[in-house]
Amino acid sequence: MNALDRLVTLFSKLPGIGKKSAGRIVYHILDSSPVLAHTLAKELTTLHQLIRRCGTCGGFTEADPCSVCADSNRDKSIICVIENAQDMRIIEEGREFTGVYHVLGGLIAPLDGVSPANLSIDKLLSRLDGVDEIILALNPTVEGDTTALYLQKILKSYPIEISRLASGMPVGGNIEYIDKLTLSRSFKGRTKI
Repeated sequence: MNALDRLVTLFSKLPGIGKKSAGRIVYHILDSSPVLAHTLAKELTTLHQLIRRCGTCGGFTEADPCSVCADSNRDKSIICVIENAQDMRIIEEGREFTGVYHVLGGLIAPLDGVSPANLSIDKLLSRLDGVDEIILALNPTVEGDTTALYLQKILKSYPIEISRLASGMPVGGNIEYIDKLTLSRSFKGRTKI
């Protein structure tokens, strides 16, 4: 296997990138200035040295605490519980949420060997002083629902409002193409106008 094939194989191991996409990336790098390849290599080499987990929320950061946890303008009485650090970035891009986050580090998935003990649930419980609301921003999957139900059960004894992000039809969606579960959740989560 030559250097080109090895690089295509490495890129294709990344989530969402198949062999064809990996090949396009590698050929783009080859067709570009060598500066791009050197910069990319340098950034990848130092990634684990510069980025670490925030000691408060579990998100990725260069400084501990992260910029969200350190921001005095954030509402620390609302914690948005998310599966992984990437979810934080996506929610932040929406510029709607002004509270703080807690990264679980996964979802309960017994078939994959992931139990509540594998997640940062104990750390979440240690952060509840002064918290008024927990928002469960977990994917509407079997694992996400299982995790949400588990968290709801253990948080029941705390004087905290627990909510979950709404799920249902996407804006611009067409009923014809909506699956039965999404349609069912759309009816259950309907709002008055």
